[in-house]
Amino acid sequence: MLNGPGPFRVKPSSSIPCSFDDVVRADRAVDQVDPPGKRAAFHDNNSSSGHAMKFDWHVDRADLPALMTLDADPSADSIDLVAVRAGRLRRLRREMTRRGIAACLLFDPVNIRYACGARNMQVFSSRNPARYLLVTADRVILFEFTGCMHLADGLETVDEVRPAITASFVAAGEDIRTRESRWARQCADLLRGLVGGEAKIGVERINAGAVQALAAEGFLLVDAQAPVERARAIKSREELKCVRASLRATERAVARLRAALRPGVSENALWSVMHQAVIEQNGDYCETRLLNSGPRTNPWFQECGPRVIGDNELVCLDTDVVGCYGYYSDFSRTFHAGPGRPTARQRRLYRLAHEQVHHNIDILRPGMTFREYSEKAWNIPRRYHANRYYLSAHGVGMTGEYPYLYHHADFADAGYDGVIEPGMTLCVESYIGEPGVGEGVKLEQQVLVTKKGIELLSLFSFEDALLG
Repeated sequence: MLNGPGPFRVKPSSSIPCSFDDVVRADRAVDQVDPPGKRAAFHDNNSSSGHAMKFDWHVDRADLPALMTLDADPSADSIDLVAVRAGRLRRLRREMTRRGIAACLLFDPVNIRYACGARNMQVFSSRNPARYLLVTADRVILFEFTGCMHLADGLETVDEVRPAITASFVAAGEDIRTRESRWARQCADLLRGLVGGEAKIGVERINAGAVQALAAEGFLLVDAQAPVERARAIKSREELKCVRASLRATERAVARLRAALRPGVSENALWSVMHQAVIEQNGDYCETRLLNSGPRTNPWFQECGPRVIGDNELVCLDTDVVGCYGYYSDFSRTFHAGPGRPTARQRRLYRLAHEQVHHNIDILRPGMTFREYSEKAWNIPRRYHANRYYLSAHGVGMTGEYPYLYHHADFADAGYDGVIEPGMTLCVESYIGEPGVGEGVKLEQQVLVTKKGIELLSLFSFEDALLG
């Protein structure tokens, strides 16, 4: 691999917690400065009472002999990240072998990270084909973005790092077809040497012109989604430590959001509390902005905006956090803004959503087919059916993943069969809202399928005032 110094280095610091215990200790340290109840909801860096973050951009710079490896912070001591990466790559190769796929070319940054652990500008890379990964039975070659080849240093999963050819219109302009042909020739020459000239190659998330150019080189191209998604669906014991660490950090972030909730705060300001806490705890980013209030809670999928939360309104949140170690923390809660008590209608909606989630968790079991789950799932009352959430449950790992489990009414049109297996992590969903009538409620729990049954992973409490 090539080494290259960057402009600065971040020293590993215990002030960036990821485990639940570290987060608790960090919050207690803040409490000693600002006791709960007196702590300002938002701090101005110019305020004498604010807690501005201080960075030393030149600390021990020298010639940067030891760049920090991503996902190797101090809280990872109890997680064998080498085993995490090895297990993921082994699962992917096993799924490739099952399908007779000799090599996979991966562009999705989440899939790249899953296969080898390399992370780089994940959101940017999701819309720019500027880095990609070649995986065969015995080689992993990372094609990295300009100036970033040093970022994979220390990753035992990566055999070689090469500069990527960015085959996009933005990078190549009207000469895009020439660039795509050049990319295809480079890949074809490499593939012939590694797996032969007529091999089956899995590809995903790449320009149509690039696919056509690679196919013209004589390879049989297939979609790489199947082996990747089936590999990602089953989590190892070490992966589950990452999942739990991500959830504990996100739960602490949601607790801060809950404490900051009050009438008069805007949706954007409230959501930013969670986002800030996620980043502070070494999470990656929030994939959506699904927080809404009052009339904007119905129908669902209205992302947060400048609206100011009113007295006694419901506030719905879906975390959708790509958190610690890149693992998704996905649970939903609905809160009451106060200062009064929830109405009878608010409580009824909440209890129905709570019933749906817990009924569907209770029926889950290893070995159950997707069709059987759909047939036994909670029946949504007719008055709320039109605004139902689009899924009953879904897989979750480094993002939302395979499988999708559909409502009974939707199975004939959208559903597919399969088997719920030990090692799957699932999110069980509910949205209850009557079309055109008042507010709605969103709830969701994240669970693990074990050989013996179901283990609850998301531990953030529900609202007693809304359940009463």
